[in-house]
Amino acid sequence: MRSTSRICGVSINTVTKLLVDAGEIAERFHDEKVREVQSRRVQCDEIWSFCYAKAKNAPKEMKAAGTAGDTWTWTALDQDSKLIVTWRVGGRDAETGGAFMHDLAFRLRDRIQLTTDGFPGYLKAVEKAFGTDVDYAQLVKIYSDAASKTPEKRYSPAECIGAHKDKICGKPALHHISTSHVERSNLTMRMSMRRFTRLTNAHSKKIENHCHALALYFLWYNWMRPHASLNGRTPAMAAKIATAPISMADLVNFIDRSGLEERLGIYSN
Repeated sequence: MRSTSRICGVSINTVTKLLVDAGEIAERFHDEKVREVQSRRVQCDEIWSFCYAKAKNAPKEMKAAGTAGDTWTWTALDQDSKLIVTWRVGGRDAETGGAFMHDLAFRLRDRIQLTTDGFPGYLKAVEKAFGTDVDYAQLVKIYSDAASKTPEKRYSPAECIGAHKDKICGKPALHHISTSHVERSNLTMRMSMRRFTRLTNAHSKKIENHCHALALYFLWYNWMRPHASLNGRTPAMAAKIATAPISMADLVNFIDRSGLEERLGIYSN
């Protein structure tokens, strides 16, 4: 944001206001357009980041309010179209997981095969959101002991030494139990947003702006960026909820139109 401020010669407050406006429009656009999705297989995962400060350094009152410390972004990806069906920002807990799964179930039209990692919070969240109307399995990965790391490997991820597939509900097809696509999508997210870079001071300072940046990113990912595996189509086009990509100019028009409607008093949610 400060780089944008310097390049454009405007105040950082101007850039912040534009991020807020764009984020709100992007979130509203996703909520309205991504419904009745025709999906067969969905993969879910969580990606870690933090706001204001890491959990061990964050003020207790801010941690209690959920405005500082560890921040998890839960994502649900359609395996075939690569569409991000929904996402949720919060803790890695049952409350956030439950809200995330309920929103996912709301946006799907048909019964799906669902795959998650082995996080225990998914079990109850999926049961409450889908009941028995889902073919659900977990891919549980086994990692080596991180305590044995040498100093030069301190920041390297733990080595995966195995995995097992657990059928939880319904009749999930064994060969489709995978989280590889959503994990690759989360890698794209981490590499595309400076806020997610590890060992940096570019992390989000406010949880609200973190959410706005994510909403803007998912609009770009779903609707603007042609996916390499989809022959030049965007995920929204592959999911048959769009016929052509949208552009940043379209987003600016959305923001301008929303502002005009609000000033005229005719805007409604």
